[in-house]
Amino acid sequence: MTTAVHDQAVEGLGTVRIAPVDPDRDASLIHGWVNEDRARFWGMGGTSVEQVREVYAHLDSLTTHHGYLVTRDDVPVALLQTYDPDADRVGECYEVLPGDIGVHLLLAPSAAPEPGFSGRLLGALIDFVLRDRTRIVVDPDAGNEKAITRMVRAGFEPGPVVMLPEVDLPEVFIPEKKAQLAFFTR
Repeated sequence: MTTAVHDQAVEGLGTVRIAPVDPDRDASLIHGWVNEDRARFWGMGGTSVEQVREVYAHLDSLTTHHGYLVTRDDVPVALLQTYDPDADRVGECYEVLPGDIGVHLLLAPSAAPEPGFSGRLLGALIDFVLRDRTRIVVDPDAGNEKAITRMVRAGFEPGPVVMLPEVDLPEVFIPEKKAQLAFFTR
């Protein structure tokens, strides 16, 4: 089991644990999540388990981007990615400030949605991400109204709608994306 980098007891939620993604152990789980229709904005639909493993092995090799599996009381509930905006395409679309950190979040599917779950979980994730940073930037797809609403409800301030440029490298391809930037400052 990968060592947790953050443990937090959250009232009304349980213990939130954040640990680095282990590409070999977690690829099958993540594959199931990213291939659901509800995860279409994640951009990994149609990938195989091996392709998911390769993506997260590549992410694990970087010093600027990190993948984390988030659990609640030892049950996986989310995939969190953090990144240095200066080392990402989003950095081409806004003025990156010292202390900025980018975040991508995918909540796990749930058979029984719980009122207040995502808000409480986001609070713990914000605490983790801002432990040594001052501002979070998120860049959900401009058409992902559910994610945008969730971020605004959590205290993110909407920024501009931008066009994130295509990334075409030997190890990764990410298509152009119209995104709604939003910022959380502590």
